[in-house]
Amino acid sequence: MIKPSVSTLRRRSSALLFVLGLACTASTACTAGRPFAAPAGVADGPRADEPAARFEAGPAARLDHLLTPIREKHGVPALAAAIVTADGISAAGAVGRRRADADTGVRLGDRFHIGSCTKAMTAALAAILVERGMLRWDSTLAEVFPERAAQMHADYRGATLEQLLSHVAGIPQDLSADGLWAQLWTHRGTPLEQRLALLDGVTRRPPLSRPGTAYLYSNAGVSVAGAMLERVSGEAWEALIERELFKPLGMSSAGFGAPGRPEDSDQPRGHRRDGDRLVPVEPGRGSDNPDAIAPAGKVHCSVTDWGRFVGLNLYGPRGRSALMGSEAFAKLHTPAPGRDYALGWAVTRRDWGGTVLTHAGSNTLWFAVTWVAPQRGFGVVVATNVAGEEAQRACDEAAWALIQWHLGR
Repeated sequence: MIKPSVSTLRRRSSALLFVLGLACTASTACTAGRPFAAPAGVADGPRADEPAARFEAGPAARLDHLLTPIREKHGVPALAAAIVTADGISAAGAVGRRRADADTGVRLGDRFHIGSCTKAMTAALAAILVERGMLRWDSTLAEVFPERAAQMHADYRGATLEQLLSHVAGIPQDLSADGLWAQLWTHRGTPLEQRLALLDGVTRRPPLSRPGTAYLYSNAGVSVAGAMLERVSGEAWEALIERELFKPLGMSSAGFGAPGRPEDSDQPRGHRRDGDRLVPVEPGRGSDNPDAIAPAGKVHCSVTDWGRFVGLNLYGPRGRSALMGSEAFAKLHTPAPGRDYALGWAVTRRDWGGTVLTHAGSNTLWFAVTWVAPQRGFGVVVATNVAGEEAQRACDEAAWALIQWHLGR
């Protein structure tokens, strides 16, 4: 069973701790009833009016000299990273090997699994649909799934889209009760059908806390939010996010699950530990979580394409995005009073960045982390193809090295 991971970024004496998770896969059409309007069509390919579509094709500077000693120190197979501003990718690098048992080197365009950093993307997709009037932040599960309301526990019927994305809906992280997690692993339906099974499985039991009252990090909660987006759009989350977010931003490397093909080493492999040995895990069954929790963390992409999404969170609040207005970004980036998790982003303060956004992700075979400083106009993304403490330390150390390098230029 693939479980969530914990990431820390140590900024000298201070540390910020986040519990994270994973999730995703292929597309399918939804034939169930739609209580809201269907989406307007979006042209295939990057939107010319979206700044991220005009990002520089290649970074202005390489970061290999910063990444190489960190990779060697922590013994991770590969390490990739990028620095992004509102105008583009300012620097990037990729060092190491695609797999620990071969000498094939990584390339800057290689794809890395980013785990729970997917959550911010699902939240952004929700904001796009909310701005179109397809649903509201306070749309409830009973409203979006009226035919399932009777079988839901009464407390879940009023759980909202916003509560699900901010982890206050009371949905547990542990899905082992009543064998639900095992059922999701063996479910043979489409990804959309798997998410409906997840919805039914979690909502028939009482919530761990009354929705809106307590923070409980939950991959399942974000995936149920993804099911809400599927219902109002009539499309699987995978097809929807590809059309509405990845293509407009020019994220051509973005996909779902473990990257690459089993028959060759065309992309990096995630790794599991066998004693002191790192064992590559081929794409396929066992290389990622069930499709049911895809919206919570199963995206893969290159670090430069990930930077395009981070860039959206830098220029969007300034009113420069054609995907949604600045008010939508304020919603995505602002926690409820007394909380430090917004919609897909943990929010904290740092001397170097003011109010910053951050998240990490892992499916126990990969690790990734991002830090974004909208007030300073930049962000960093870092990924490696192994998980565990050394991977976390490598990514945290690399993130801090990139932040210092950027601010010192």
